[in-house]
Amino acid sequence: MLTVATVNVNGIRAAYRRGMGEWLARREPDVLLLQEVRAPDEVLNELLGEGWHVAHQACDIKGRAGVAIASRLPVSAVRVGLGDGEPPVDTGRWVEMDVEVPGSDRPLTVVSVYIHSGTASDPERMAAKYSHLDRVTARLAELAEQAAAGERDVLVGGDVNIVHRPVDIKNWKGNHNRTSGVLDEEIAYLDRWFDELGLVDLGRLLAGEGPGPYTWWSWRGKAFDNDAGWRIDYLLATPRVAEHAHEAAVDRAETYDRRFSDHAPVVVDLAPSPRRGLAPTAVGAERA
Repeated sequence: MLTVATVNVNGIRAAYRRGMGEWLARREPDVLLLQEVRAPDEVLNELLGEGWHVAHQACDIKGRAGVAIASRLPVSAVRVGLGDGEPPVDTGRWVEMDVEVPGSDRPLTVVSVYIHSGTASDPERMAAKYSHLDRVTARLAELAEQAAAGERDVLVGGDVNIVHRPVDIKNWKGNHNRTSGVLDEEIAYLDRWFDELGLVDLGRLLAGEGPGPYTWWSWRGKAFDNDAGWRIDYLLATPRVAEHAHEAAVDRAETYDRRFSDHAPVVVDLAPSPRRGLAPTAVGAERA
């Protein structure tokens, strides 16, 4: 069994102060994807401790973004960023790692991604988000093509900052085409990833039709207590990987004061044998 977890830590130093280390020791993922690390390499490595192969892209703008992958399995290659000419605001948002999975005839390319949040009322910020999404989509198309050719398997995880369907947000009507993350122009990118590139949303595949379970709740008010959340953290896979996905969960904290981030981790178990004829995992507060 291979366990992969992704979580936006909202600052890894703060997350560890709030108990992330205890969650990590309990879950023991083989591969860990992080977003909004907001710390230099030495801090990240010290907090994670020994036994990990770590790839990290910090943001060129201090105190923002930052993505990382940590693997307990052997690693054959790392690629950071989305190519030459990447503006500073796009850094700290994309890192790839080729993981060697025992028994597999090809590498598993794992990606940690953090898409801009955007602001619907700010055209400049939305333009930056769409520009970044164009770069991300182009790279996903390349990876999907290589997977189809048998060169690699692909698993992409992270905070996409876009819901896909009304079941992915508590208040669809109040946010649709009014709030960034719920705009049709943003959702069209996810449609393309799923419908044209063939990526599979493992959380939705294994949890059924929803609503939820959500992965982000505002720190403010009673959003967490009322489960008024958004599902914006994803694990996406090429079809061969999706066949081996057996269980997905959202590790939602038991209470507000036990959260180590405003996001909850999304965890998927991949097994050697393909998943065939299994009913979707029951939807609940802790199922993805």
